[in-house]
Amino acid sequence: MSNYKNIESALIRGGLFGDPLTRSVNVPIYQTSTFQQPELGTNPKWEYARTGNPTRAALEALIAELEGGTAGFAFASGMAAISTVLQLFKSGDRILISSNVYGGTFRILDKVFKPFGLEYAIVDTSNAEAIEAAITDDVVAILVESPANPLMTVTDLWLVSDIVHTHGLLTIVDNTFMTPYLQRPLALGADIVIHSATKYLGGHSDLVAGLVVVKDDDLAERIGFIQNAVGAVLGPMDSFLLIRGIKTLAVRMDRHVANAQRVAEWLHDNDAVKVVYYPGLPDAQGYEINRKQARNGGAMIAFELKEGYDYRQFFRSLKLISLAESLGGVESLTCHPATMTHASIPREIRLKVGITDNLIRLSVGIEHIDDLIADLDQAIQESEVK
Repeated sequence: MSNYKNIESALIRGGLFGDPLTRSVNVPIYQTSTFQQPELGTNPKWEYARTGNPTRAALEALIAELEGGTAGFAFASGMAAISTVLQLFKSGDRILISSNVYGGTFRILDKVFKPFGLEYAIVDTSNAEAIEAAITDDVVAILVESPANPLMTVTDLWLVSDIVHTHGLLTIVDNTFMTPYLQRPLALGADIVIHSATKYLGGHSDLVAGLVVVKDDDLAERIGFIQNAVGAVLGPMDSFLLIRGIKTLAVRMDRHVANAQRVAEWLHDNDAVKVVYYPGLPDAQGYEINRKQARNGGAMIAFELKEGYDYRQFFRSLKLISLAESLGGVESLTCHPATMTHASIPREIRLKVGITDNLIRLSVGIEHIDDLIADLDQAIQESEVK
């Protein structure tokens, strides 16, 4: 970290800490749309809230420090953040994307940007040969999730960055699942990091936000221009809430991960479970790679029940864990990727990459582990077809 040896301290005191005017330890909420200028032509730092707001600026400085980048940018949603990054490119360019990515990422590429001439190609980013084979003259960047949503596929970020940089391309990493507390993609060679800050960074299911961090000044200038021109910026109240959420990220993630490891091991040993996707299990795809580039396996799990169990009844039978979109809150959430988070991906593509109709995704919260396992156990028992 730039000011602190350990990230746990930077989470609380990083970025623009406090308020020099009042000595408040919290950055104030500057709830204003405009700022009075001392005189004509002075070009003050603060002039209009779309261009810049002190509360948002504190958040942007904080995420830049946490990810080890030159600049951070805060947006009204994770999709606004992804959209802004995609606007770096032009008609005729092609983006490579991980074979299982968030459905919203696929949808915006396929339905919004493709009609404007920005193409994409789906590739297994865990396979170096597949990446090399997919790089054509029109490819400008690769967009990776690791672990990927929803199958938790691990990609070697060092290797991918090395491959694409050899071709003069950009590496973009969606770090939503891991956060900078568990994984720092810029230190692993990435050029741009994206977060749906709605998830673990906010941590309490009470805000919607997106963040982008870049490695160099040129990218910072380009992203900053697009952010100001398009205007999908995060408001001061949500910026304040997000800073507050980030302060407890370390302690929350430690509990999230401890619970997830226990749940994954329990599911792995359960006779009713066909397969578990969790990079913290020693027999998981990418386990050793994930150990090298991330602190641990994170807190997202996907699994399938065996034949003879009805996943619909499983969802109906849950009492503690909520069936809901999103992830990363203190409460445990589960979803059905095929009809929820990844419904926008055509079924034939979903099945090809392994997103089956039986797949269940679980965001493990910080409730007591015994209560979580008890709820999963009774729901699985209730889902058995009699």
